[in-house]
Amino acid sequence: MSVSGAMTGLDWIAADWGTSSLRVWAMAADGSVLDHASSGKGMGRIGKADYEPALLELAGPWLEGRTARVPVIVCGMAGARQGWTEAAYRTVPCAPVSADALTRVETDDPRLSVHIVPGLCQMEPEDVMRGEETQLAGFLASAGKRDAVICLPGTHSKWASIENGQVARFSTVMTGELFDVIASNSILRHSVGETGHAEPGPAFLEAVSRALARPETVTAGLFSIRARSLLRDMSAEDGRDTLSGLLIGAELAGTRSQWQGHPVHLIGADALVTRYVAALKQNGADPVIEDGSGLTLAGLGQVRAGMKELAV
Repeated sequence: MSVSGAMTGLDWIAADWGTSSLRVWAMAADGSVLDHASSGKGMGRIGKADYEPALLELAGPWLEGRTARVPVIVCGMAGARQGWTEAAYRTVPCAPVSADALTRVETDDPRLSVHIVPGLCQMEPEDVMRGEETQLAGFLASAGKRDAVICLPGTHSKWASIENGQVARFSTVMTGELFDVIASNSILRHSVGETGHAEPGPAFLEAVSRALARPETVTAGLFSIRARSLLRDMSAEDGRDTLSGLLIGAELAGTRSQWQGHPVHLIGADALVTRYVAALKQNGADPVIEDGSGLTLAGLGQVRAGMKELAV
């Protein structure tokens, strides 16, 4: 949806600034969405001087005729070192978000009061997240839970252990990025197809089992994809599913202590989540698929509520 012009009832603006895109929502005081807009001006495509113009390009019409500052709460890569203004990480264990830890951004437009949600860091072993903390806050608020194991599959999969409403520990696994690099730039590009099977089938599940049973053999298993395609005429679809299974299986082997014996709440794209569900079920875990579509906005809403409490 594109912006629709100046509006009454605008209380604050929510923004999710990713690497490749920007999404904004005009919010009423009761938490309802008045309007929303998006653009392709993510962190990876703009410089520091471009952030305020990019925001105003989308949200400017909502501000027409206003004199008072409107709070803008931003999560994601705008707070990265290469972003708009660096929002220093908060160290776990801690709540996913906190209104008193926001980083204020100086703006030229007097109608804006921009605050960036900081990411989270872990000192041992070293790890960071930025943007996912807001999704975690949204999940906790929406699900009404205080304890959970959450997996967010993606380019860099995140595994977070939530205890008593705090992120106790987390880990990042570069499964998605490794898959793309290997499938597109290694010798295996000749043995994997553009798409795998629609549903995770025998090739995927067998590869998951191999990787979980003996994760130290995964790199050898990767080359076996090439060998099978030459010697046994393995299909490109099976090759792609085997690559996916080996890497997801290695991820599950490395995160076993987090998911074994616990329900795993999965938040992510449907096709990818389906693979994680199949892999986890095959190995005795209890996966729970969550609707992640509104979790970022719900998390930003938690920050806004905290800001109002601090102002009282």
